[in-house]
Amino acid sequence: MHTFLKARLAAVLGACALFLGLAAHAADEPRRPECVAPAQPGGGFDLTCRLATEGLKQSGALQSAMRIVYMPGGIGAVAYNNIVAQHPDEPGTIVAFSGGSLLNLAQGKFGKYNVNDVRWLAGIGTDYGVAVVRNDSPYTDLKSLMEAFKKDPTKIVLGAGGTVGSQDWMKAALTAKAAGVDFRKMRFVAFEGGGEAVTALRGGHIQAYMGDAAEAFTMLEGGAPIRVLAVFNNERLPGKLNSVPTAKEQGYDIDWPIIRGFYVGPKVSDKDYQFWVDAFNKTMDSPEYAKLREQQGLFPFRKTGAELDAYVKERVQMYRELADSFGLIKK
Repeated sequence: MHTFLKARLAAVLGACALFLGLAAHAADEPRRPECVAPAQPGGGFDLTCRLATEGLKQSGALQSAMRIVYMPGGIGAVAYNNIVAQHPDEPGTIVAFSGGSLLNLAQGKFGKYNVNDVRWLAGIGTDYGVAVVRNDSPYTDLKSLMEAFKKDPTKIVLGAGGTVGSQDWMKAALTAKAAGVDFRKMRFVAFEGGGEAVTALRGGHIQAYMGDAAEAFTMLEGGAPIRVLAVFNNERLPGKLNSVPTAKEQGYDIDWPIIRGFYVGPKVSDKDYQFWVDAFNKTMDSPEYAKLREQQGLFPFRKTGAELDAYVKERVQMYRELADSFGLIKK
């Protein structure tokens, strides 16, 4: 009987140790996790947060339900200032960012804070710039468009969403630069979004639309009468846009990735930061993740932790130099 009791006691102690071990592991997960989308519902930031919430849940990397909080303003400026100034050590809050956020950060549009004021966490997907014309356009490749643009900049009107200094304007300015045209002489029309721009393209009000690959793919799938002349990436995209040559293939050095990812507050502990790094790595390792990413119209891009931090800071520096060359940095 004594032996039996000892065995029972050992079993109970073992179960307690297992329970405590599981509890300790569970404690690594932040309480009430949330994803801040720095815009109104329905936009790119919202989709980025939805990709994270669904991916983290599906992979089992996050056990708790993660809510989405909307904080619009300045393509991320309001959320950036909020997390740095008011919630710098909040372990359960991740904030979505995009290439547009980095471009604005480079131009000093986030107030007194800079790229070093948060902890860059994970890049989970990307899109790329594209040059689009009507399917009956006389411009059948990027070279023919560029030659016409260089010959008479007034006859080629470029359209896109966003004002001067925005991502879409930058794509147009880079196109002008690559064509050997002074960007100050280019005719640029800003629209509310891709739908308006394509309507203008179809009506002949603009000759080319500086859009995004995922957006163009959706339009093509929907039967829109457009032709994609070039992808602004170093290599061709996978999938159905693989037949579209890059700008570099056609002799023009235009590269414009539009990454999507997350950061956390500057005072989040190394332990909590590493939890999120591990969670995103586990999620992006899962076989279901690629399908989720594609559903949000994004292409492969994976960087976490120190690798993403280095990439973001390098990109912001490049954007700063680019913006300065276009006279967008206030002296």
